Amino acid sequence: MEANIRPIDPARAERERRQEAEPAGLSDTLVHKHPVITVDAERRERERLLAPGAGGPLGGPYKMLRTQVMRRLAELNANTLAVMSAFNGDGKTLTAINLAIAIAADLNHTALLVDLDLRNPSIHRRLGYEPTIGIEDCLMERRPVFQPMVKLAGYDRLTVMPARGRVEQSSELIAAARMGELMQELRQRYFNRVLIFDLPPVLMADDALAFSKHVQAGLFVVAEGKTSREGVTRSISLLNPLPIVGTVLNQSRESVGGYY
Repeated sequence: MEANIRPIDPARAERERRQEAEPAGLSDTLVHKHPVITVDAERRERERLLAPGAGGPLGGPYKMLRTQVMRRLAELNANTLAVMSAFNGDGKTLTAINLAIAIAADLNHTALLVDLDLRNPSIHRRLGYEPTIGIEDCLMERRPVFQPMVKLAGYDRLTVMPARGRVEQSSELIAAARMGELMQELRQRYFNRVLIFDLPPVLMADDALAFSKHVQAGLFVVAEGKTSREGVTRSISLLNPLPIVGTVLNQSRESVGGYY
């Protein structure tokens, strides 16, 4: 599915811009209503998603990951995090979703999960949702940033900004000036949130490199027995000087999973 550019209504855009200027609190309540989608227990189990509150057998490892990530972000005075991997299939998207759920389970934080893998967006599919507006529309049509956002029923402090579909020349779109404007708006308006971005694999596209200048830290996901040491080393070298707050060992044979 290719992203199509739709004409802009200037009057509507101005009304929405004024609405967006209203202050947003830690409770994540805005003057407009985000669509609310429900992720049922069967889908959560099939997709290996954490339940609300990050409970269950998988919750502990992700809460440990959350604590360590939040500590490093605090040291960097940062609230933006890119979740990356060297190749496809290393588990970066699942890690990004579950880390966002774990952060939102902390009563002191809210989280905004953004699907910036515009070559193969998949967060909406894991949630069982087909968006009519995506982040690509904010970049290409200058739609207000709140329009693509959705809430998940039961996940009170979590907001998701999906992508609608695959975008041609995605790295050029990410490298354009509008991306910098959007990031500045997200960071200023949602300063009390942790912003988590799912990006394409570092060694399979230049999107992550193009976006690295806009984000304050990175988290690297590797798959045990699959991701090569050379792939990790090459990726981190290309991302320099972006601070890497840690590495997640995914698909570990250990029963509790391996982190850091």
